Parts: sequence; C-alpha cells; structure tokens
Amino acid sequence: MENVKADKMKRGEFLRSLGLSTSTLMAFYCIGTTMTACGSSDDEPEPNPGGGSVNGVTGTTTGNAINFTLDLTHSNAKELKTAGTGKVFGDVLVAFTTANQYVALSRICTHEGSTVGYRKEQNDIRCPTHQSEFSLTGAVEQGPATTPLQAYKTSLSSDGNTLTVTA
Repeated sequence: MENVKADKMKRGEFLRSLGLSTSTLMAFYCIGTTMTACGSSDDEPEPNPGGGSVNGVTGTTTGNAINFTLDLTHSNAKELKTAGTGKVFGDVLVAFTTANQYVALSRICTHEGSTVGYRKEQNDIRCPTHQSEFSLTGAVEQGPATTPLQAYKTSLSSDGNTLTVTA
C-alpha cells in the first residue's frame, strides 16, 4: 500500500487564497437566509409557519406583519407576568411595565440597529450601544436616535394568561 501524504491548508489560508477578506466573509455570513449568526442573541426559534405554538409563541414575530400570541403560562414567557420585566420575541420587545401595563415595541434601535431593552428602574426603553432612550410609546426621549420605535398593539386575555401583539 502506498503512503500518500495529503497537503493540508489552514482555513484562513484557504479563504485568503480565494481573495476573500475576513470582513467580506462575515458580511456574507450575516446576510444568510436565517439571519441568526449576527442577529439577535435570543435562543428562541421563530414560530412555525404551520400555525402551531413554539416556545409559547404562536404567529409572526418578525418582519412587517407582526401578529402573534404569547402564552404567559409557558416557561418561555411566564416572567412577563411580573411587573418590571421585558423580553424579546423575534423583532419585538414585550414589556410588562412597573405601571402594570403591557407594551410592545420594535426591538431594533432606530439609530444603528442595536437591540433595545426595557429598564425597570426608569420604566423606559434604552439602547445599550449609544444610550438612546425611548418612552413606552416608542418616542425618542434622548438621542442620538431621532426616529421613534415602532409601537404595536397589545391585548391581554380576560384570564391574564394570553397576550396578543399586532401591528
């Protein structure tokens, strides 16, 4: 049997041999169809298009047709029954404010696209990247952002266990 030594090339060498820079490769990777590599750090998968519930979420949580229902008894959403909490579902930040009201806003800061979060102490929304602050209606309270966050309608079921969010 003949002993054949395979030539090995490191991944970086291979990519450089193709003439692709690191930034080009990252941009290509981030634009992939799933948009999960460089998007949200949420572990929650999107609800399935077949209509069933995934992780307590039923419906569309991304894009221009936001329309979903949260099962507030499900382990993935039950923290939203506690005033002063917020959680991201797809493109939407849902918060149960310290004033005991539900709000739903775009999670994407209008300044440079970072993920915003709910702040219990100030009862508002803040972008951690450049410190833009937004009211619970989505209005800009402090820049550098100049455009408000998209606000969505919320409706709580009579038993308090289901929250519906719509555009």
